[in-house]
Amino acid sequence: MISSSSKWHSSVFAFGLNLSPLIWIYKRIMSLYFFLNIASFIIPFLYSFENRMKYIKRWKAVFSSIIITAIFFIVWDIIFTKMGVWSFNPRYHSGIEFFDLPIEEWLFFVCIPYASLFIHFAFHYFYPNVSLSDKTVKIIYWILMMVLLPVIFLHYDKLYTAINYTVLVLLLTYAFFKTPTILSTFFITFLIILIPFALVNGILTGSFIDEPVVSYNNSENLGIRLGTIPIEDVGYAFSMLLMSLVLIKKIENN
Repeated sequence: MISSSSKWHSSVFAFGLNLSPLIWIYKRIMSLYFFLNIASFIIPFLYSFENRMKYIKRWKAVFSSIIITAIFFIVWDIIFTKMGVWSFNPRYHSGIEFFDLPIEEWLFFVCIPYASLFIHFAFHYFYPNVSLSDKTVKIIYWILMMVLLPVIFLHYDKLYTAINYTVLVLLLTYAFFKTPTILSTFFITFLIILIPFALVNGILTGSFIDEPVVSYNNSENLGIRLGTIPIEDVGYAFSMLLMSLVLIKKIENN
């Protein structure tokens, strides 16, 4: 006769076997990179249902713009990964990859823009009268052009620098002439967004950890770092969010 104790142990063992695939999946997915994505996303997402701002009501425009923008940046990401412009440290991601990109990198283009756009619209909602004048926007735009265009010309052989700043110039120019009201607020909110950006991107590029999650080929960038963050990443983030904001405006106006 099998004792009740043996039956209990058998049940636990069987239950453990059933859970083992889930435990394996959990261990694979809960990487540092995955955690950074979810940690960045979860609080803005929960506050999206807040009664005053009701950010979730813009879900169609926000998620549509994020997906369209993500397609552009993921294709760019895949190409640059294959060309060795940057690479991903398997120590800090799940190992689940599509087109040589970790699944966490795909999530990055949803979680980080969502959180960043939430900051932008929250600022706009709570401080509706705070924006830059047309004259100030114009001055900032031309200063950026005077900095970016020579950098592109002088460093055309550095892929990340040249392509990244070319995209930034094109998006800035489009927004300046077609949707200048976006820039009047975004030039301010981007400075606020840079605070969490510096923390998350700092960790991704090696701050506070033994090795970087994302490694950059310095022969393809200027080699200028803000801590551990390549200076090009600031322009990259600006372009990604500005593209989303322009698309949101177009979608909501249609």
